[in-house]
Amino acid sequence: MSIDIDTARKVAKLARIRVEEADLPALATELSGILGFMEQLNEVDVEGVEPMTSVTPMHLRLRADVVTDGNITDQILKNAPDAREGFFAVPKVME
Repeated sequence: MSIDIDTARKVAKLARIRVEEADLPALATELSGILGFMEQLNEVDVEGVEPMTSVTPMHLRLRADVVTDGNITDQILKNAPDAREGFFAVPKVME
């Protein structure tokens, strides 16, 4: 698949990066190369290959899914300009 200059311009806009008009042809070529690599990966037969989280076999340590406050309230509020009753105190905002 080949990317043209207009598509490269649109991708840059969607990514919110500024690309000079003179640099668009090079960007289009690079994006075309990336898509070429992706097409090569689609040709690889991965039937029967299990997904992995690391290149070395290891078991992930799981922890209990329990909601806690972390027991560090004092550390969190230590730098607060105004804290009351264990919470950040902010000025009232009225419209």
